[in-house]
Amino acid sequence: MTGAQMTGAMSETVPLVAIRHAPTEWNQARRLQGRTDIALAAEGVAAAQGWRAEPGWTRYRVLASPLQRAQETARLLFPAHQIALDPRLMEMDFGTWEGKALADLRAEPGAEAAARESLGLDFSAPGGETPRQVQARLQPLLNEIAAAGQPAIIVTHKAVLRALLSLATGWAMLGKPPVKLQPDSAHLFRLDRNGKISVEKMNVSLLPRRAVPE
Repeated sequence: MTGAQMTGAMSETVPLVAIRHAPTEWNQARRLQGRTDIALAAEGVAAAQGWRAEPGWTRYRVLASPLQRAQETARLLFPAHQIALDPRLMEMDFGTWEGKALADLRAEPGAEAAARESLGLDFSAPGGETPRQVQARLQPLLNEIAAAGQPAIIVTHKAVLRALLSLATGWAMLGKPPVKLQPDSAHLFRLDRNGKISVEKMNVSLLPRRAVPE
């Protein structure tokens, strides 16, 4: 593909920026949050206030999960934007595991955590949701963003980001992910006209760039 062809292909796709919410106290304690509506910790508020969006994102539409931690992050990072809340961006439901640490669940006799995790896209906590089901609720939203043709930013959750990465790369959620999701980062995807998602660039830092000494 020539440079002109690559430029044309890029122009036919819609940029999508995906950002995980800033930390909560449950994040710090490594507890599964799922649909439990936890607000940002004080450190999380400070983190989101310190993040810097790319200048080109000012014209992007901003959508967020309706859970507090995502709403707060979106409003702190994009104070000049009107934030649209979309329930399809909510965190994966972890059922009866919510509030518990995964390390503790793995050590519990009879919890079957390892067996459940080995199912990849079909993993679910007891009474919870699978990544495949998360993808199924995300796809109509991706289709809508692609059809509108307007670049968008979504502020969401870790399991949702992993589901997007799986959709974009074909990773079946078995073994290590193709890219490790870093904190304080945005992840850049592109959507074609049919809503098919692909990776543009992962782990774009939201931290302010340090000034270079003269």
